[in-house]
Amino acid sequence: MAWTFGRRRPVTYLLGEPVDAYPALAPESERGRALRITEIGEPVLHTPARPVTEFSTPELARLIDDMFTTMDVAEGVGLAAPQVGVDLRVFVYDLTDEEGDRHVGHVVNPVLETDPDAEPETEDEGCLSVPGAYAPLERPGAATIRGVDQHGGPVQLEATGYLARCFIHEAQHLDGTLYWDHLSPELQADALRQRDEERSEILAGREEIALEMGKTPPEYPAEPAGGR
Repeated sequence: MAWTFGRRRPVTYLLGEPVDAYPALAPESERGRALRITEIGEPVLHTPARPVTEFSTPELARLIDDMFTTMDVAEGVGLAAPQVGVDLRVFVYDLTDEEGDRHVGHVVNPVLETDPDAEPETEDEGCLSVPGAYAPLERPGAATIRGVDQHGGPVQLEATGYLARCFIHEAQHLDGTLYWDHLSPELQADALRQRDEERSEILAGREEIALEMGKTPPEYPAEPAGGR
């Protein structure tokens, strides 16, 4: 047998609160549909999204379910509503951090605050809307997200490291800013080159995962819909 004395058991945090048990696949993902992920160049990705003004609606619940499913089909850790063609200020996330803890939830009308005193961190970053492309990008090492859940209840999430990077990435999507916009022209060109090389394989993988999950795969055009 292996010694486990002193070993910390990973924790799952649902909207920042620890939970005793949580399924491998979020319930939202079980309920939702797999949608096409919009791609760089499509106007909805480059325009600030609208605040949500109606809560506890079937439409908002369905959007969140579909976003979870779409994120899981694409093997992502976060997804913003404009990435499924909806110009509302909503994002979802499901990731495991550097300590092995899982963080799951959604945020409506998020307001992002970064910590100016936190050490910045540079890591390779990608985006489901630029499939297959990664580039090194410096981000603040800590962030706070304030917003509400789909019922209008207050949400406040503190994050460092990978989780902070995810929150920053998704919150900026809602302002019409992609990680690509922060790159130098040389890295932008390289990201598009990677996308062109990897896109077909990435999309085939999304189709396969959708079928494995019992979902109807989304249809993608042969060439990127955004034209870049």
